[in-house]
Amino acid sequence: MAWKNRGDSNSRNLVSRKLSFFLCIGCFLAGMLFTDRMWTEPEAKDISRPTGTEAEKLKLLAEGCDTISKDVRRDSKDITGEVSKTHNAVQTLDKTISNLEMELVAARAMQDSIVTGSPISDDLRLLKPVRKRKYLMVVGINTAFSSRRRRDSLRATWMPQGDKLRKLEEEKGIVMRFVIGHSATSGGILDRAIEAEEKKHGDFLRLEHIEGYLELSAKTKTYFTTAVALWDADFYVKVDDDVHVNIGTLGATLSRYKLKSRVYVGCMKSGPVLAHKGVRYHEPEHWKFGEEGNKYFRHATGQLYAISRDLATYISINQNVLHKYANEDVSLGSWFIGLDVEHIDDRRLCCGTPPDCEWKAQAGNICVASFDWSCSGICRSADRIKEVHKRCGEDNNALWSASF
Repeated sequence: MAWKNRGDSNSRNLVSRKLSFFLCIGCFLAGMLFTDRMWTEPEAKDISRPTGTEAEKLKLLAEGCDTISKDVRRDSKDITGEVSKTHNAVQTLDKTISNLEMELVAARAMQDSIVTGSPISDDLRLLKPVRKRKYLMVVGINTAFSSRRRRDSLRATWMPQGDKLRKLEEEKGIVMRFVIGHSATSGGILDRAIEAEEKKHGDFLRLEHIEGYLELSAKTKTYFTTAVALWDADFYVKVDDDVHVNIGTLGATLSRYKLKSRVYVGCMKSGPVLAHKGVRYHEPEHWKFGEEGNKYFRHATGQLYAISRDLATYISINQNVLHKYANEDVSLGSWFIGLDVEHIDDRRLCCGTPPDCEWKAQAGNICVASFDWSCSGICRSADRIKEVHKRCGEDNNALWSASF
């Protein structure tokens, strides 16, 4: 019995060991299965795993990043070149616009000639060959039929003549002309005298305009309209024929403003509006400026002033609707009211005659223009301008050695 019990006990122990072994194996396998399911790396929600093709694309993109970086570094070296190309393109476009504007001016002049029956200016017929050149400034010297002695005094002092006048245009880009219209009697003795003078000197710009003291505002509009059609310049200057001018100093002064598109340069003033009849500079439309005793808005004195090309073009395009006041300098100033125009007040454009301009010249501050305020020009200019030129004129080589 004892042996039997011991055998049965051993048999049960063997079974228990086998069972335990299998249970362990089963638990291990179950654990492995459970662990594989529970600890699989969760996929980010809404983010898809890249397929094989997408992975290749990402690889190519990553490789391309380095290439792009290299291209960016290489392109950065060309920025200066691109900016230069852009600047040249803008200049070309600006030139094209300028040419179109001048062609428009010429077309309108031709149309007006057809409508009114008046002959077109010979200068306007030469528009295409003349406008190809770019000039620094056009200087229009306002003159009258009775001012022959004044013109000769300018020719003998500060205004170059003959070959020097042409050289001034070609080398310095400065055009100078006496500006005058026609007499009320077309082809009369006054017109024939100017034609003979023009044949001798070749320094006139004839306008389609009837001369008259009360028509200076209209003459100013016609001058700028004609000048901007004939010559493509940075500036257009008006000066009276009894004023002394240092052309080289004027060119150097205006050159400082070449990068500004709308400038109005002169000696700015604001004189009283004269309401009483019979006085000089009487303003018939004085009531437009308020109560008696008021002053005009700021504008350049009429002896000498300059405007940039954009402003001259504006006058040309809008000439038919620009109002004319009694005084020419007031009219010009009124045309720029409401426009984005920079008024430049330069007192060197209105120096006095000696000793004023002489003292300034000795101090190294050469005047652009000199005249007497009491006479609105040089008093007895035909007789005195040589002395003014001798004492206040710039050096003889100043103009020809200047670089604008």
